[in-house]
Amino acid sequence: MKVLVVNCGSSSLKYQVIDSESEEVLAKGLCERIGIDGRLVYQKTGADKETTEAAMPTHKQAIQMVLDAIANPNTGCIASLKEIGAVGHRVVHGGEKFADSVVLTEEVLKAVEDCNDLAPLHNPANLIGIRACKELMPDVPMVGVFDTAFHQTMPERAYIYGLPYEYYEKYKVRRYGFHGTSHSFVSKQVAKTEGRQDLKTIVCHLGNGASICAVNAGKSVDTSMGLTPLEGLIMGTRSGDIDPSIMEFIAKKENLDIAGVMNVLNKRSGVEGISGVSSDFRDLEAAAESGNERALLAIEAFSYRVAKYVGAYTAAMNGVDVIAFTAGIGENTAIVRRQVLSYLGYLGITMDEAANAKRGEDYFTISTPDSKVKVVVVATNEELAICRETVALVR
Repeated sequence: MKVLVVNCGSSSLKYQVIDSESEEVLAKGLCERIGIDGRLVYQKTGADKETTEAAMPTHKQAIQMVLDAIANPNTGCIASLKEIGAVGHRVVHGGEKFADSVVLTEEVLKAVEDCNDLAPLHNPANLIGIRACKELMPDVPMVGVFDTAFHQTMPERAYIYGLPYEYYEKYKVRRYGFHGTSHSFVSKQVAKTEGRQDLKTIVCHLGNGASICAVNAGKSVDTSMGLTPLEGLIMGTRSGDIDPSIMEFIAKKENLDIAGVMNVLNKRSGVEGISGVSSDFRDLEAAAESGNERALLAIEAFSYRVAKYVGAYTAAMNGVDVIAFTAGIGENTAIVRRQVLSYLGYLGITMDEAANAKRGEDYFTISTPDSKVKVVVVATNEELAICRETVALVR
């Protein structure tokens, strides 16, 4: 079966076509500037990237351009759209309604819409993409895979906030967590590779958005992101955990309303805010190596926060068997892994420096054989995870 995987944003759309039997990516790309001037990027595996500038007033036109590209007689990755057996959609927030992926019926879409207040920037865009696909491909089954679903196994003591309980009852204010598709994929890869299903695994998904998850025997028991993706680690441009009173303090000093303060916390903070250089760790490394002390501070603060969460989740599970680094920074930034592990000697971890310097492999170990906790680097693949979930449901 060929599966189209779609990740829809407010003005963009990422996609992949995957052969579910071989799990090979046949083509991938994105649509940018939807509703403005429009740009389609398409790349068939093994071929050069193609870019087409064209008007995309709505997501429907964007989806149509994707379908035209993948079924193009000359450069397409499939002979006909009839080869697409299902479409898997990333949906950011499923609230408490969805603990698993689900076939997208009208009843389900209404339930997803009810979660819009919890993810006002993401869920409406996800729904627009889903409805556009359903309109253009009415006979093809659609599946929703939720970022929050994997974390629905968290116990109440882990997800409840220290707020009046009525806010949870009335508004469902609680920890939900995100990156669930990645945390699920990586923890399953670890269990499969290590040959054990009962592992206590801490997954460190470190990218521009970053989160950590404690996975006990395949189930999420705690995670660092909260009601929204702002909580937890210092990230690319997000502050992560802060004293809530800072919001009032900044608002008064800078004469900002709540929207202005939230803009600071979401878009002007994190390692970019600390360093004044960039949210990209490649830029930070280069600046730090050239003597920029704030860039080095940003890397150190980021790594320190990761190590603190690893320690907390070791306590939450009363032990840890495997620590897994994944996503853009986790997979590619050796200095961050080294700094994180430098705080974890009490766990009996010893790092293999040569192994830590490696890049480009899907799964490799960076701890020494005598290390009491195994440390691995695992390439995440959220699109493949969505494909697998989609196929399992439609079959």
